[in-house]
Amino acid sequence: MFQGTFVEKSLVEQSVLVVDDENDILRLLEYNLEQEGLKVYTASNGMDAINLANKVKPQVILLDVMLPDIDGVEVCERIRKQLQLMDTYIIFLSARGEDYSQVAGYRAGGDDYIVKPVRIKVLRHKIRVVMDRLSDSMQLSSTTSSGIQLDADRYSIRKNGEECIIPKKEFELLSYLMSSPDKVFRRDEILSNVWGHAHISDRTIDVHVRKLRERFGSNIIRTVKGVGYRFMG
Repeated sequence: MFQGTFVEKSLVEQSVLVVDDENDILRLLEYNLEQEGLKVYTASNGMDAINLANKVKPQVILLDVMLPDIDGVEVCERIRKQLQLMDTYIIFLSARGEDYSQVAGYRAGGDDYIVKPVRIKVLRHKIRVVMDRLSDSMQLSSTTSSGIQLDADRYSIRKNGEECIIPKKEFELLSYLMSSPDKVFRRDEILSNVWGHAHISDRTIDVHVRKLRERFGSNIIRTVKGVGYRFMG
């Protein structure tokens, strides 16, 4: 492996792009992810990461926040503007654990946020769970409610006839809530069914719900205080 460019190590189908400007971290993550049977690409700066992501379309991106050219939050925002990368699962890796840093990552389109130092065994398990979930096709048929038409097979959302492009995790959350309009989903149910066994905080749900409200209207999802959320059908 060499810094500043991209390295392809494995020939398996599932792939991960690791982005970090510290060579030791790149090597450590590369080695451990290869042990999971994954194809690993690496980049040591933001522009290389964007170019490589568009080229190889990885299922998962591990993205450092502090990069030498453009920061990881901007990298994430640029990647999310690419239609072919809308279902890529983006996990931020950062030494910055402040709430505002994590919220910025989620608002940019990130699906998860891990504070360094990374626990390798936990990360390997998380990536495997994510890969397994991504490989499972969604079983929901086309659903229409409150002017929103969601087609899981085509990974398409339309609001009053106009197509909307949203990140994968927002899509999965909206799809889950729309599966039973007016039902109150508990927070633990949402975490389990949308995020699986990933170790994330309740704040993650709040951020994604807020983004859905910004896109589709503030009254589309109702908060049931102390319980969870429901989609207003």
